[in-house]
Amino acid sequence: MKILSLSLKNFRNLNEIEISPCGETNVICGENAQGKTNIIEGIWLFTGAKSFRTNKDSDFLRFGSQKAVMNLKFLSEGVENEAEITITDKRRVVLNQNKLSSPSLMAGKFNAVIFSPTDLKLVSDGPAVRRRFLDTAIGQIFPNYINLLKDYTRAVAQRNKVIKDFKYDSTLSIMLDVFEGEIANLGEKITKYRQKYIEMLNEFLPTIHSGISAGKETLETKYIYSFSGDFLSELKNSRQEDMYTGVTSIGPHRDDIDFKINGISARKFGSQGQKRSVALAVKLAEAEVINKNVGEWPVILLDDVMSELDVTRQNYILNHIKGMQSFITCCDDQNVKGLQMGKKFVINNGCVL
Repeated sequence: MKILSLSLKNFRNLNEIEISPCGETNVICGENAQGKTNIIEGIWLFTGAKSFRTNKDSDFLRFGSQKAVMNLKFLSEGVENEAEITITDKRRVVLNQNKLSSPSLMAGKFNAVIFSPTDLKLVSDGPAVRRRFLDTAIGQIFPNYINLLKDYTRAVAQRNKVIKDFKYDSTLSIMLDVFEGEIANLGEKITKYRQKYIEMLNEFLPTIHSGISAGKETLETKYIYSFSGDFLSELKNSRQEDMYTGVTSIGPHRDDIDFKINGISARKFGSQGQKRSVALAVKLAEAEVINKNVGEWPVILLDDVMSELDVTRQNYILNHIKGMQSFITCCDDQNVKGLQMGKKFVINNGCVL
């Protein structure tokens, strides 16, 4: 997977830019608030996933603009493709002159791995961050998973509404049976996908983490379920408690990932450096999984993370992503001085100089 050209117009603070990156490392330099992350975000949206910064499409529009337009030309399996995203009140996508009914249909067409400062908190933050990582990563390899997740989320929302009203109308138990059956059916499929992905991740994760820690630490990664037996039975048994809270207390939307370093919880007892090493290893392993399943490397997006890593981890990243096309943002290009080859873009006030 290689980007041939990218143009962004009226996207965030970017007036109109166009870049033709090289096939390996591309460094985007500039002071804070000049538009570096906006370029990374623009590229990421072509994966079909949500932004790693906002859930509102209106946030993408440059101040005073009614429309933003983004164009991407990229190689996939040796074939040149062209995609366009137009943003007004929502995103509209055209791929190779074909209008897509949803931006999520770009999943699997253009693959990328994003590593931002938020991802450094993958281990230390709450379970929602780790579930989002799983769902986004799985969606790039198995696009059908996205609709499965949407249907599950809708079923859970419907159950939540019913359990809030149940104490006023006991006849709603029939609706609860329907929604719980749907939740259990969809939930079991989701957990199978997630468990499968963890297994694929674990093909690469321990080795990569060992490399980052210079062989001093071993990493174990497991999927943690919020229920222990039959999902449907436990879901029905949780009705009474859920009526008090107004939410569905078990299911894939409550599951988690557990990272253990040398048998000890990284989230509870790991140092800041250890947690960052795990997060870094997870992201690099994600690229390996995409390559194995899709047959080509994804585009690597490193947004302002180099300055937060020590020299050892910086060099590990740079060495590990050789051969992949990457985009690295930084304020100080000394953070990527280990680069032997690549191209540099300087951005100032939303313009590439």
